[in-house]
Amino acid sequence: MDNQLPSRPLLVRLCNWVGEVVLMIPTLERLTAAGYDLTLYGKPWARDLLAYYPWQIMNRPKGIRASIARLREWRQSQSAPPQALLFTKSLSSALETRLAGLPSYGYAYDGRSLLLSNAYRFRNLDHAAETYWQLGNQFLKQNQMLPRPVVWEPSIYHSHTADQLLQQHGLLASNTVMLCPFSGADDATGRKHWPEFPALAHQLAQEGHSLLICPGPGEEAKAEALYPNAVNLPNISLGVYGALLRSVGAVVANDTGPGHLAAAAGARLVSIYGPHSNFYWSPLGRSVSLFANPHQWPDADSIHASVRRLLDHPV
Repeated sequence: MDNQLPSRPLLVRLCNWVGEVVLMIPTLERLTAAGYDLTLYGKPWARDLLAYYPWQIMNRPKGIRASIARLREWRQSQSAPPQALLFTKSLSSALETRLAGLPSYGYAYDGRSLLLSNAYRFRNLDHAAETYWQLGNQFLKQNQMLPRPVVWEPSIYHSHTADQLLQQHGLLASNTVMLCPFSGADDATGRKHWPEFPALAHQLAQEGHSLLICPGPGEEAKAEALYPNAVNLPNISLGVYGALLRSVGAVVANDTGPGHLAAAAGARLVSIYGPHSNFYWSPLGRSVSLFANPHQWPDADSIHASVRRLLDHPV
């Protein structure tokens, strides 16, 4: 006799930034525990970022017509009637799922309520992770508290590759500081760049600490120019990046996706949020020293002292 539970296919529309997806992980795990068979739909990098987890991941193609076609094909391939849960708040994401024939659920936002099978009231909560968790509460009709910290795990392959890279470049993990001095494509003016980052890097190098930087697309030239003493590893996959963040002695990050990844990976993180950052997007991890002031940047001595405390007391 077959005692298997019936399939409960659920398409989950991911948000478009690395930090957002990291903060969704507790809710995704909760949906899986509730018996849903998740297919995550979003940016191509999500597959590598979430390689450790059991979820199916489907890339969203460019263009709304192509996206609708892919969603229809996915819906028709399911053995049971599927649903869609939208972590996004955009009108276009609701329109795509509606035209693909998927009953969809999400926040009533951006005038899209009529496109959703159930539109949940959006409330301003203390943190973005709470917003995603509350969406899970409403979809599952269960009111639970968000577990903290947020935890991300690398795959075995990613951990092994990270260890090999450290050895290849002669880096002792406990003496290495990972620098995350940039703030992503959504910060075109660089307002979230802590201005003392190059000076901090120079001081740490003078003290004999190894520096590591993994610039993203478009950040390679700045990384080489501003951080000449750092081992520069461009084009690192997100999974390997997260494994490296977890391995090194300390991480210093601006308000950026890698900061969220570092926190969730369990890195020993010094997180710098300045006048143009929002505490709503602060990193949630096991070992985070957050410097957040809406009026001014932290001084270099405070950040340096925090990093040195981590390096002087290795795990």
